[in-house]
Amino acid sequence: MPLDALSWADQAILLAAAFVANWFSALAGGGAGLLQFPVLIFLGLPFALALATHKIATVALGLGSTLRHLQGESLERDLSIVLLAAGVPGVVLGARYILDVPGDIAQQALGVLTIGMGLYSIAKPQLGLTAEPRNREGTALAIGAAGIFLIGILNGSLSSGSGLVLTLWQIKWFGLDYKRATAHTLGLCGLAWNGTGAVVLGVIGEVAWAWMPALLVGAFVGGYLGSHYAIGKSNAWVKRVFEVVTLAVGAKLLF
Repeated sequence: MPLDALSWADQAILLAAAFVANWFSALAGGGAGLLQFPVLIFLGLPFALALATHKIATVALGLGSTLRHLQGESLERDLSIVLLAAGVPGVVLGARYILDVPGDIAQQALGVLTIGMGLYSIAKPQLGLTAEPRNREGTALAIGAAGIFLIGILNGSLSSGSGLVLTLWQIKWFGLDYKRATAHTLGLCGLAWNGTGAVVLGVIGEVAWAWMPALLVGAFVGGYLGSHYAIGKSNAWVKRVFEVVTLAVGAKLLF
């Protein structure tokens, strides 16, 4: 399929896929690539081009979600700074080298990790239901930042799953509840991290710009409405959606 010519039917598919994928991602705190990235491949984009295009589209998810969460004051300033300072360099590193490295092994490993996270959350019924802030200074904070840096590398190099890892890391290490961790992931990972990865991939690779309008509209609207819906739900509900999406994303990465 020519990259500069999409039929109305293909544009409709892109719009619908972007909306659904980013709506669920806004609920679970990650996983937009579960549907959106495979659709780009299915419609004819090669892996590297699809990855860069997908990354740019998910920036709209971060923008839509951030606009909604800012209205509810869901973001913690100090932790947000750590997520940006530690995560963005990792994203640059991951995006810089992914086009030179076969991603099969990393994708399989992330699939196992993602499924493991879903099972872990299921096995811990009280995990993330209430906020218990911890590890915000000294060595504990440095370890948390190192974990964020490694997750940033995953985010820069893979199409799906890293946002879910970041969500659970914030809950387990920093003591956030599911709703606030999801807000951080969508706002900071979706907007700043994916924006950085998109710039790097766009500079060193290619982007299917003709495909972007439908993807951006679907991602923005899906992110905003998904976040709006999630804000009105309980942590237990968001936790369950997270578990379902992690198992689905993990299975997709593996198979």
